[in-house]
Amino acid sequence: MKNQIKFALLLLFSFGTINISSAQNKADIEVNFDRPIGAMKPIWAWFGYDEPNYTYMKDGQKLLTDLSKLSPVPIYVRAHNLLTSGDGTPALKWGSTNAYTEDANGNPVYNWTIVDRIFDTYVKRGMKPLAQIGFMPEALSIKPQPYQHKWKPGTRYEEILTGWAYPPKDYQKWGNLVYEWVKHCVERYGQKEVESWYWEVWNEADGAYWKGTQAEFFKLYDYAADGLKRALPTARIGGANVTGGGSKYLDAFIKHCLTDTNYVTSKIGSPLDAVLFHAKGSPKVVNNVVVMNIRTELRNVESNYKVISKYSQLKNIPVIIGEFDPEGCAACGMSTNPENAYRNGTMYSSYTAASFARLYELTDQYQINLLGAVSWSFEFENQPWFAGFRDLATNGINKPVLNVFKMFGMMKGNRVEVKSNQMYALKTVLDSSIRKSSADIGVLAAKDPQSASVLVWNYHDEDKKGSVDTVEVSLKGLDKKLATVTHYRIDNENSNSYEEWKKMGSPQQPTTAQISKLAKYSELKTIGKPIKYDIDSGPFKFVLPRQGVSLLSIK
Repeated sequence: MKNQIKFALLLLFSFGTINISSAQNKADIEVNFDRPIGAMKPIWAWFGYDEPNYTYMKDGQKLLTDLSKLSPVPIYVRAHNLLTSGDGTPALKWGSTNAYTEDANGNPVYNWTIVDRIFDTYVKRGMKPLAQIGFMPEALSIKPQPYQHKWKPGTRYEEILTGWAYPPKDYQKWGNLVYEWVKHCVERYGQKEVESWYWEVWNEADGAYWKGTQAEFFKLYDYAADGLKRALPTARIGGANVTGGGSKYLDAFIKHCLTDTNYVTSKIGSPLDAVLFHAKGSPKVVNNVVVMNIRTELRNVESNYKVISKYSQLKNIPVIIGEFDPEGCAACGMSTNPENAYRNGTMYSSYTAASFARLYELTDQYQINLLGAVSWSFEFENQPWFAGFRDLATNGINKPVLNVFKMFGMMKGNRVEVKSNQMYALKTVLDSSIRKSSADIGVLAAKDPQSASVLVWNYHDEDKKGSVDTVEVSLKGLDKKLATVTHYRIDNENSNSYEEWKKMGSPQQPTTAQISKLAKYSELKTIGKPIKYDIDSGPFKFVLPRQGVSLLSIK
């Protein structure tokens, strides 16, 4: 048995053409499986996107099917433009359903055909909408023209801000639109199903997406919440999905819901079943190198957590981070925004591992009831291959970052105590991000009665590769001394369709055979075969390259 273990470890030490002798640093990791610290809640199992019509298109349906298989609990999906007027033709940062129009006499005309098609696609896969009530239908907007924008990457972002971003000319009609929509959903999907959803009003009303005043947004929210509760009193609604820097606006919104006079009922207070906000990082290009800023994203979280924690009335209220991303514009490709060049390869996957691990830690610190953090990344139908959008797949081929979510999906039970001598402390990350000379070789681990899992990443804000580090993981507190360990890996050689595409010559019209090969390379891969590992034989050892991610799945 000892010889078998040594041989298996030798395989694990190998990484492509690199072996243990070339490793630069050593991370000593200790995992104490008998010391739980909190539930391994699937806060990562939430996704979103601007373009709702991609939902039922070919590649959109494939990706949703893949996402639906990730989690033991339902995936939640948030999309913009569910009430926007138009014929359903998708475009970047645009979508439409034509749910509301008016006849010649100004009477409402409701058409749920397209929005049903969107929600049907989710529900069929066991997914749940985080249903966004927005944007403003053309027939209701106080400034309906111009309405559909023609934005494309490289043009001014402000060009997207057209008639959909304005308040309604009639708040009663707005509230009735929500009432009719929710009533229709109950009739179509059943009360129990709709009760399991969350609803929220608008997007980033403190920023560019809302062309009204703060008071007008609160009025918009009150009328929407009233319409929803009239249709289904047990439906759940929240807000305000402010920008990452919008904590003051969130504070004002919470005060309105708790202590202000409701615009509809003239009573004190408005329904508030969940609190939502956004958090974004801010990468830059420095000396031709992309430099991420995980600190900014986590500070956004912390500032909004502080606001929520001020209110004793909100103790244990569900919190949803409506967008949780390395930066702000999913549809801005790397050709026009070179700081987004991190998106295709392993930088995005290692950043995701490191940021979600810190999110768990920050949430524990503030004792927040975090339900989910929406990764605002989906897919862009019929676009160039690996165009540098913030997406999970390109032309039906999953990108490396999606494999991190597959890893998260394998982590169940309770999070347990971990230590790493090469992991940046949360305080350091909040103060100065991950910018020192050494990388963040961090760890997140979980255990349930049947299995255990250890996630290890080698992350640094600077998108530089080449360094390879040794990792030694001490597995303590397991029920048995002999375990089966399967080692999954994301790096340049494994679980990486992008690197394989580049080896093909970066074809924009790949052959059927090439597409089949890319699909194979997009899958989450193992390093070697599962091995029987004797816990008493010492630490589990392997090497991990910069921006690589490993998952040890232990049975």
